[in-house]
Amino acid sequence: MGHGGAINTVDINFDDLTSPRLTDIQRQILEYTEARHVDFGVDGMLAEAIEQAGVDDLDDTDGFRDRLAAHVAAIDGDHGLTQLTRSSLRQRVVRLLRNRLSLTELLKRYPEIASIEIATPFIVVGMPRSGTTHLVNLIAADPRRRALPYWESQEPIPAPGEGPEIFGVDPRYARAKAEHDALMASAPVVAAMHDRFPEAIEEEVELLDLDLAGYVLEWHARVPDWRDYYLSLDQRRHYAYLKKVLQALTFLRGPRTWILKSPQHCEQLGPLIETFPDATVAFTHRDPVAVIQSAITMMAYSDRLRRNSIDPGWLLDYWSDRVHRLLSACVRDRDLVSGERSIDISFHHLNGNEMPLLEQLYQRGGVELTAKVRRRFQEYLDRNPRGKHGAIRYDLQRHFGISADELRTRFGFYFDRFDVRAE
Repeated sequence: MGHGGAINTVDINFDDLTSPRLTDIQRQILEYTEARHVDFGVDGMLAEAIEQAGVDDLDDTDGFRDRLAAHVAAIDGDHGLTQLTRSSLRQRVVRLLRNRLSLTELLKRYPEIASIEIATPFIVVGMPRSGTTHLVNLIAADPRRRALPYWESQEPIPAPGEGPEIFGVDPRYARAKAEHDALMASAPVVAAMHDRFPEAIEEEVELLDLDLAGYVLEWHARVPDWRDYYLSLDQRRHYAYLKKVLQALTFLRGPRTWILKSPQHCEQLGPLIETFPDATVAFTHRDPVAVIQSAITMMAYSDRLRRNSIDPGWLLDYWSDRVHRLLSACVRDRDLVSGERSIDISFHHLNGNEMPLLEQLYQRGGVELTAKVRRRFQEYLDRNPRGKHGAIRYDLQRHFGISADELRTRFGFYFDRFDVRAE
């Protein structure tokens, strides 16, 4: 799989993380975009989405417009965003609305979609940077599995008249590729942290956002109000909506068994298991310090283009609290998933030990691990050694003013519950 623009450095060392030196391209992008104020009027965004979708039924049976208003108010209330980010978040809302409109229309036209079974999925549940991406891409190498590639996560439902072009390329894929190429030009280090090339397997929580009910917005903007609003929602309704989107995708692009993953599931295990009662779940566990330092370093780096200023203290406080909440919920609810249908994978056991873990997972799921699939797994592992884009040097103390040990003391409850090793 080609990862265009990969960085072949051994170490990526941020000496300008908190006071960035922008490249000429980055400066030009910001100068150009800052001149134009981006407006978040809901009516304007909805009109655009309706025009793109060619239909106007939003399926507002369960307060969708209220969630839309809260979502937009949260973005508009973050006064530190650059117009560049406001513009991309506005496009994101329009895109979500357009996909929701197209989905509503598709379900009306093909009511049989509602009876498609989403049976026996594998679901990977764990923090970002805890091996979830590695594991889900690996399991997706099983040709019997249906996964969600990034290009499809962004535009799950084709707009009317948007079939593949003459060479069979889906225009949704072409757009994702063009976007990725542009990102590589403006912020290449992103690849080493989380390379969202079009074929990379993405999180279905992106699909949940067609219902504007997920935690995704927290990764794009500073929206504590949205976090509190999201945490107050009855997620059983929204996970049921997620299942509808999965049914539609199965209908559109092939009936196979799903492999799913998202960190959000850590704090939504009840709704997750209620929605997918016959799922087999792989929980991944890693030192929370490694997770937090990776997340906030990535955020701080992205913020040179996303925000008017970088606030390392805010990032540390918000994300250590956020990870604390996710892991507390995971510890509290872990036993909602039965031992017969789940495994726990410690990060320090993952690297180089994937095959036995996959055997265990497949055994719990009652799925045969054939010789062909084993070969596919081995090929994937050979092609994707850890850190192939270069390793990132983290420096919590220098950038965020806290030591790893100090941060780790907040997570004793997690080390007590799972086999996690301090890194």
